[in-house]
Amino acid sequence: MTMNYFNPVTTQTWTNGRHEVRCVKIIQETPDVRTFCFMAEQPVLFFFKPGQFVTLELDIDGEQVMRSYTISSSPSIPYSFSITVKQVPGGKVSNWLHANMSVGDKIAVHGPVGNFNSIDFPADKVLLLSGGVGVTPLMSMTRWFFDTNANVDVEFIHSARAPRDVIYHRELVHMFSRIPEFKLHIVCEKKEDIGEAWAGYRGFLTQPMLELMAPDFLEREIFCCGPVPYMNAIKNILRANNFDMDHYHEELFGATPADVKEEALEMAEMAEEAAENIVEADLVTVEFAGSGKSVQVQVGETVHSAAAQLGLHIPKACGMGICGTCRVELKSGEVDMDHNGGITDEDVEEGYILSCCSRVKGDLVVDF
Repeated sequence: MTMNYFNPVTTQTWTNGRHEVRCVKIIQETPDVRTFCFMAEQPVLFFFKPGQFVTLELDIDGEQVMRSYTISSSPSIPYSFSITVKQVPGGKVSNWLHANMSVGDKIAVHGPVGNFNSIDFPADKVLLLSGGVGVTPLMSMTRWFFDTNANVDVEFIHSARAPRDVIYHRELVHMFSRIPEFKLHIVCEKKEDIGEAWAGYRGFLTQPMLELMAPDFLEREIFCCGPVPYMNAIKNILRANNFDMDHYHEELFGATPADVKEEALEMAEMAEEAAENIVEADLVTVEFAGSGKSVQVQVGETVHSAAAQLGLHIPKACGMGICGTCRVELKSGEVDMDHNGGITDEDVEEGYILSCCSRVKGDLVVDF
């Protein structure tokens, strides 16, 4: 007689969309960095591509706030996921999370999305470059390589402010001590505390330093994440050495750069001037089926802007087609969508668009 000691478990798989999750653990990584771990109430396989991100939907002082964070855990541990957040002085969301998020709290998340990942750009030799909390997506990649026994030669170079600010230090040392093909290099800008010992690299990452750590860096697939000046310095080194930038990938979240703001302001002024000359024939109708409302807008207007004119607030975080928060279903009509990785090819095939970067071409019907 054959005995079956296992009961079947019905498990759902995570897909891009809105999900409610519960905080199950909080880890103090460094004095100003915490990792928040989340799970679903019912078993859900949180599969994502290492390096991708989610967008948190939070209620802060009665205001809905959306903020994107890369996932720091690996899909090789599939029933939970984690984000790692640095407490930034004056940062609305990071300070709120550090002060208010507790084990047991529930929040909504959107995602996962993102073109910055190690699955879509497979390579035998990889160079991971991170600065500060930019280590989070690269940690997800490293954990994935380690847990899956991937046949990948990994050089990991992390830059931190001081020894006490090295996020995941002990875990990184452990992983890289187990696999000869994994090599870890840490650069500390300075020593802050009296008696704080540091025998590693000091200062800022330079080309001579890079050549010492990874002499074959020009032969590797490069993934980079960190502050803008850090990533610009890396790109300057690579371009000066005629590196094929098709093999360079970067991720950045933060405030909108000043030049982007200026460009947006100029575009707004041009739009105001153009609006004075709009004739009836130039207008098309955008209908929002879920609310039963419609509005006439000019060709080239974004779907998100059209909704706002009706008082409909489609959730939005980045405004640049990165986070995927503003995804809606297009029931009919066509748009020009210029996104930055915030939506998958599968979603596009199923009729979804990102409203913040989808410009109207003609009459539309949107499910919202």
